[in-house]
Amino acid sequence: MSTRPILTWPDVRLTQPCAAVGEVTAQVQILAADMLETMYAAPGRGLAGPQIGEMLRIFVMDTGWKEGAPDPLVCIDPQIDVLDDSPVTNNEGCLSIPGVSAAVTRPAAVRLAYTGLDGARHVRDLTGFDAVCAQHEYDHLDGVLTFDRLDADARAALLADYDEAAT
Repeated sequence: MSTRPILTWPDVRLTQPCAAVGEVTAQVQILAADMLETMYAAPGRGLAGPQIGEMLRIFVMDTGWKEGAPDPLVCIDPQIDVLDDSPVTNNEGCLSIPGVSAAVTRPAAVRLAYTGLDGARHVRDLTGFDAVCAQHEYDHLDGVLTFDRLDADARAALLADYDEAAT
């Protein structure tokens, strides 16, 4: 396992959709282990393939490890379906846009289907911060960033804050 550099905005790879992973190979297992190590070292709660330059549909998350024992989740070729489209707004940060956060509105509950490291398909219904994190990481796989979910004024303000934080 190794910690990998996290790409930051405006790296163009962060805006590109990712390719399917397909079969879970030894290389995919190594990638997942590297992603978890990188996420924990950052320290973040989620990390998607394109954030480390791997343009594959894979993300990792562990929403509660900072408050308790680690409980990592590796999601390969995930699919998200909305279970409850009631809008919920949360303040979201992103490891690829360090130093800033934004109020992002998302569905309250989702169903996450994914392939695990065991090669089997799994399904989890998520609410609360788990749902937010999964949707955030899933966005990365489609080349969507936090500020892409904002109106023009909020996006401009977030980018200005980011530019200021970067200097």
